[in-house]
Amino acid sequence: MKPGREIRTIVDDLDDDGAGVAAVGTPTILVHIPGALPGEDVSASVNQVSAHRPTAWASLRTIHRASPDRVAPTCHAYGSCGGCLLQHLDVRAQLAWKEAYLRRLVAADPILADVPIMTAVASPLTVAYRNNSKLVAARDRMGHLVLGAYAPRSHNVVDLAGCTVVEAPLATVATALLEALSAHAVEPYDEIRLTGTLRYAILRANARGQVLVTLVTATDVFASGPPVAEMLRARIPGVIGIVQNINPTRGNAIFGTAERTLAGDATINDQIGDVRLRISSRAFFQANRQVAGAAYDAITTAIAPTSAETVVDAYAGVGGIALTLARTAGAVIGIEEHPAAVADASWSAKLNGITNTHFRAGDVAAHLAAIDTADAVVLNPPRKGCAPTVLARAVALHPRMIAYLSCAPTTLLRDLGILATLGYRTTGIAPFDMLPHTSHLESLAVLIPSGQ
Repeated sequence: MKPGREIRTIVDDLDDDGAGVAAVGTPTILVHIPGALPGEDVSASVNQVSAHRPTAWASLRTIHRASPDRVAPTCHAYGSCGGCLLQHLDVRAQLAWKEAYLRRLVAADPILADVPIMTAVASPLTVAYRNNSKLVAARDRMGHLVLGAYAPRSHNVVDLAGCTVVEAPLATVATALLEALSAHAVEPYDEIRLTGTLRYAILRANARGQVLVTLVTATDVFASGPPVAEMLRARIPGVIGIVQNINPTRGNAIFGTAERTLAGDATINDQIGDVRLRISSRAFFQANRQVAGAAYDAITTAIAPTSAETVVDAYAGVGGIALTLARTAGAVIGIEEHPAAVADASWSAKLNGITNTHFRAGDVAAHLAAIDTADAVVLNPPRKGCAPTVLARAVALHPRMIAYLSCAPTTLLRDLGILATLGYRTTGIAPFDMLPHTSHLESLAVLIPSGQ
C-alpha cells in the first residue's frame, strides 16, 4: 500500500479519535478514514503509510452504502476544524459507541475485566453547550482577519464563525470582537515571521450569558487593546471584562504568566448546581456545566460524606467538586498546583458562605504527604492522569473511598490498575458525555479497600 492508492472497503469501527478504521489487504493494514462510519461501504484515497507499523491514513472519497446513523453535520467548519469529528454521527449512536469503547477497554484489562460499567449519562444539550471558546487569530487566504481553530495536524487556521457547539453569547461576542479588532487594525501573530500581536482570543460565558474575554498577545505592547475593549463593551454590555495575557514564548502553550485588565472585571462568576464559582482568565473549568453538575452530584452521592468526615479533593481547580462536597462534609481540603485557580477557589468559598473548606496551592503529591488521614479522596487529574506518587500518597491516607473523575479512559484504567496493586478495588465506572460530537469521554470510577 502506497500514498495515492484508491481503496474500497467496509469500515469496521471508529478509532480513538472518532475516525473510521478498516482492515485492508493481506497482510492486514489498518486504514484510518476520518468521516467514515462503522458498517459503511466506502472508497478512500491513501495519504500516508506508517513506516513502523501496519497502519495507514486515507481521505474519504465516496460512500457507496451509508450507515443508518449518519446525519448531516450542523456546522460549516465540520471536517476542517478538528473540533467535532463525530458531528456526522447521530448523537445517540455517538453515546452508544463511547460507552461500548469504554466497556471494551475494561473487558480487555485482566485486573478490571469484571468491573461494572454504568449506562452513559447523556448531555442535556448537544449544540450550544460549550461555555468557552479558544480561538486562534490569523488571516485567511484572502487576507481577512479570522478567529478560528487549527486544522488537524497543521497550523492552518479554520474560520469558526458560526460554530454551533458554543453557547450563543460566545458566538455573538466573537463576531463583535472580530469587528473591533479589524476596526483598530490589530495584526494576528505570525509564528514563522514573528510579526504581529494577537495570538488567541479566549471567551468564557457563564449561565447568565455574561462573557469574559482574554486576548493573548505576543508582546507586552498592545496600544490597540484599550480601544478594542471599549468598543466591544459598548457594543455588547454583557462582556463583563477584557484581559490581556502576554505570552512571548515560541511553544504551543496558549497562556503566558503576565496579564493586565484592559476593561471591566478580570474574573467571571459561574455556577454548577447550587455552587457559585469565580473563574479567572487562565483557570480550567469544565466546558459543559450541565454534565459537570451531574458528575459532581454523582461524586457526592457515592462518597456521601458526613459532618464528622474529612474529604481531600486533589486537582481541585477552581473548587467546584470541593465546594459541592463541603455542603455535607465536616471538612474539605482542596489541592491544586495553579495558584490563580486556588485564589478563585478560596474566593468562591467566601461567595458561598462555606467555611469548612481550605485550598492549598502547589504539588499534589507533596500536599497529600502532609495530610495525616482522610475519610475520602477525590482525584480529578488532567488527561495524563496521576503520577504514581500521587496514587501512593492518596492510598496512604487510608480513605474508605476514592472517587476518580477522568477525561481519558486509557490513563484512568492505567491508574485503576496501580490502585488495585495498592489495595483498592474499583466497584464501578460511570461514563459521562461531557463533549458531544467528539470522541472524548468523562468517566467516574469509585474505589474502596480491597478487603471490603
